[in-house]
Amino acid sequence: MSKNLILILGVLFLLSLGCRQSEVHNKQQQNSSKVSDTKQSATYTIEPFVKDLEVPWSIVFTGDSRILVNERPGRLRVIENGVLRKEPLREFKDISSGSEEGLMGLALDPDYNSNKLIYLSYAYEKSGELLVKVVRFKDNGSSISEETIIFDGIPAEKYHAGCRLRFGPDKKLYITTGDAGERKYAQDLNKLHGKILRINGDGTIPSDNPFPNSPVWSYGHRNPQGIDWYPGTDVMWSTEHGPSGFDGPGGGDEVNVIVKGQNYGWPEVSHTDSKEGMVSPLLVFTPAVAPASGMFYKSGKIAEFKNTFLFGCLKGEGIMVVTVDPNDPTKQLSFRKIADTYGRIRDITEGPDGNIYFSSSNKDGRGNEQDGDDKIYRIVVKQ
Repeated sequence: MSKNLILILGVLFLLSLGCRQSEVHNKQQQNSSKVSDTKQSATYTIEPFVKDLEVPWSIVFTGDSRILVNERPGRLRVIENGVLRKEPLREFKDISSGSEEGLMGLALDPDYNSNKLIYLSYAYEKSGELLVKVVRFKDNGSSISEETIIFDGIPAEKYHAGCRLRFGPDKKLYITTGDAGERKYAQDLNKLHGKILRINGDGTIPSDNPFPNSPVWSYGHRNPQGIDWYPGTDVMWSTEHGPSGFDGPGGGDEVNVIVKGQNYGWPEVSHTDSKEGMVSPLLVFTPAVAPASGMFYKSGKIAEFKNTFLFGCLKGEGIMVVTVDPNDPTKQLSFRKIADTYGRIRDITEGPDGNIYFSSSNKDGRGNEQDGDDKIYRIVVKQ
């Protein structure tokens, strides 16, 4: 056998060995992914629920089989028995929907079953200024009526516009506001930028708010999003977008425990920085995951999620699950990410059936659109 032939055979052998090693490496990666999927599917599965939405921002159940969904461009949609009604319940014409602003928050009155009142927040333009208002309507089933502006003049911008709505266990309405690009005002108690607000359902200011005649509940926020309360307590958690690079080092997304009247630091501190008189975050995520929502899972139907805090991640493309210390709900024990194959995830909520529902946001201009997007998915017990 010639030296040249031996050399050629040797090269071919090494190439084939390299290919096999590459195949083994790829299979290990695939198997690792499959192990993760198998572990998830041992207790729950994720299935599509409704498709063909456009940036569904808020999901709220009004009953066992009826859901209201805000689409950011300005449509309030209805899902009944798992079917998306063709015509919107209302299409808002005066809305401003550009980058991050639009039709955003949605909440039911604590006495919705008897009064049918719903609350929405959306951005609009007034004399060249971008603002957000909170509006109350009566839900008539096939239409909404009795429009009442209960809170107005929240500063907005194409970025950091807030604006989640959630009624607390005290039956007060909490509103998250972004700094609207004016970060210095997050520290100014006379401004509404970068705050969590607390008002009565009629728009008046509760007498027990921390600052006299002020809707401000907490301040020093950049762009808080999801808010919820640990089951059976008044312990409030919130998620918040950290700096994007232009206003500070990228990352620094936060999970906070919100305490009445406290200062959460922005823009004086961010990431893991600390300063006397300012509350440090419970969790910090760098690189950014862009937390867009937040809820405590109260049902025991999917046992592994009971009393955990879950939030959708836009940039992080998944759902973060935070395990809470049952002896002290102001502390977390661990966190992990699930549902990482559906793209950008925005809202997440628990249905009356004990299933978990979440929305994709791949049509918001920053995602990779998948077939049928945007969608609402649900997490159900594995049968």
